Amino acid sequence: MDQDFVKRLSAAGGMDARRVHAALTLLCDGEWWTLADLVRATAAPRRAVEGLLREVAPERSGERFRLPPGRAGEFRGPLGAGHRPFTPADPVEHLLPAHAEVVQRLTRLIAEAPRGRHALDHVAATPETVVRRALLLGARFWTPGSRVLCVGDHDLTSLAVALIHPGAEVAVADVDERILAYIDARSGELGLNVRTRWADLRLGLPASLREYADLAVTDPPYTPEGVGLFVARAVEGLRDPEQGRVLLAYGASERTPMLALKVQNSLHDLNLAYEAMYPDFNRYLGAEAIGSAADLYVLRPTSKTRPAVAARVERFGAAIYTQGPQAVESRPGGGVDDAALQAETAAFAPGLLVGDWPAALLPKAPRVRLATWLAKPYATSPGRVAIAVPAGLEASLPRLLLAARAGHVRALLAGQPADAALPEPVRVVYDVTVKGNVLDAVRRPPAADDEGRVLRRLLDRAHGKIANTWRESLIEVHGELTRNQAREAVTRAAPWAEGVTLLELPAHRLDSLRAAVGASLRLASGR
Repeated sequence: MDQDFVKRLSAAGGMDARRVHAALTLLCDGEWWTLADLVRATAAPRRAVEGLLREVAPERSGERFRLPPGRAGEFRGPLGAGHRPFTPADPVEHLLPAHAEVVQRLTRLIAEAPRGRHALDHVAATPETVVRRALLLGARFWTPGSRVLCVGDHDLTSLAVALIHPGAEVAVADVDERILAYIDARSGELGLNVRTRWADLRLGLPASLREYADLAVTDPPYTPEGVGLFVARAVEGLRDPEQGRVLLAYGASERTPMLALKVQNSLHDLNLAYEAMYPDFNRYLGAEAIGSAADLYVLRPTSKTRPAVAARVERFGAAIYTQGPQAVESRPGGGVDDAALQAETAAFAPGLLVGDWPAALLPKAPRVRLATWLAKPYATSPGRVAIAVPAGLEASLPRLLLAARAGHVRALLAGQPADAALPEPVRVVYDVTVKGNVLDAVRRPPAADDEGRVLRRLLDRAHGKIANTWRESLIEVHGELTRNQAREAVTRAAPWAEGVTLLELPAHRLDSLRAAVGASLRLASGR
C-alpha cells in the first residue's frame, strides 16, 4: 500500500479520518469483524466504513471481514502507530472492569427486553454504555439518598443505576407500556428501588415526578423538538433546578452539523449551561449512520431555566420523532376537519371540547387542551364531552377517558381505535362502542358489592392521589377500621400506589387494580 491510499483515506474522512484509520487498524489485527461492530468500535459512520471495505477488499466470511496476516503488513507501515480505537475524554472507562458482573447482567436484561419501536426512535444502548452512565453519576455526583429520574428509558439505564447505586431512588417516565412493565418486573425480581410512571411527555410530566429528582438522565429522539421537549421535562422533574443536573445523550451525523446546531439552540433557548460534553460516550446497537455513537452532555440549569421551560415547553408538543405518524403534525383533532365528522360532533352537542378542534365548530362551547385535561380535573362536570386525539397520541386514550367525569364521552381518533386494547378499568367505568374512527364511552352505574364500590371510587377520582382515596374507601366499607390499619392494608396490597395518581399508572398496574382492591379488602377484614 502506498501513501496515496493513506491520503485518500484521510481526505475522505476529513478531520474525522482518525475513526476510519482506527477501523483499518482493527482489520489489520487478523480478527473477524462485522460492519456493525467496526462502526460501534470506532464511532465511524457506516458509509465511511463501507467505503473503507471497498477500498481495501478484505477477506470475507458471511457478514464478517478481516485482512489476513499476509496482507495486513502492507497497511501497518504507512498507517503508523496511534490509530487504535479509544474513547476520548472518558472519565469512567477505567472503572468498568470492576463492574463486569453488572455488565453481564445488563447484557441479559437488554437482550430480553421488548424490541425497540421505530416510530419511537428506539435504538438500544450497549450494556457497557448504560453501566458507564451509572458510573459517571457516582463519579461526578453524590448519589446516596439522591433521586434519579430517567426521562424515557428504553435503554434500561434505570436498572443500571439502581444496581450500582442501591442507595439512590430511581424513577422512570415512559410512553411505552411494554418497557414500563418490563422494568417493574425485573426491578421486582432484583429487589431494586425503581418506580415507573406512564407519560406522553407532549402532554406533561406525571404529577408525582414534578420537582422530584436531583439528577435526570435522557436519551431522547434526535430532533430539535425531541431533545428540547425531553430536556424541558427533565428540568421540570428536578426539585432544585439550580443544584440539579440533566445528562443528555445526543449524536448527529458528521454530514449534518446544522442539525446539531439546531439541537444546541433548543438547549440554549432553555438557558442551560454546558458543564461538560464527553464525545462518543454512548454506543448503540444500531444508529450506524451516526457511527453508533452519541455524545453525553452534562447540563446545568440556571436561574433563568425554569421560566424558559415554562414559556417554551408547550411549543414542543407536535412532531418530535424522525419517523412514523408522530414525526409529522397530524391534522387538528386527527381528522376532525372532515365536514361529516364536524356535523356529527355538532349533533352530539358536547358541553366541552377537549383537544384541538376547528375554531368554527361550536364556537360557544368551552374548550380545554389535552395536557390541561390530564393535569387537573375540569371545574364542572358536563354531561357530554368530545375529545380529539391526534395521530401519534392514541396511547393517551385510556387516560383521557378516565380523566372525564361526564356521562357520555366521544373520542375522535386519527385512525380506527383498537378498543380491545383498552385497560380493564376503562370498561369498569364505561360501556364502549366503536364506529370507524369514533369511540363512544357511556358511563356505567357503579357496582353494588364492596370490591366494585372501592374500585369505582378510585376510577372516578383519577386526578387524586390513589392511595388516599383507597384508604378512605376502605374505612367507609369497614367503619371500625382506623386510618393506620387502612394505610397498612393499601401498602401491603399495592406498594406501588403511594404518591401516584391513577392517570400516571402504567397499563399493567391499571389491569392489576381490581385484584389489588380485593386483596386490600381481605387484609382490612383480617382474612
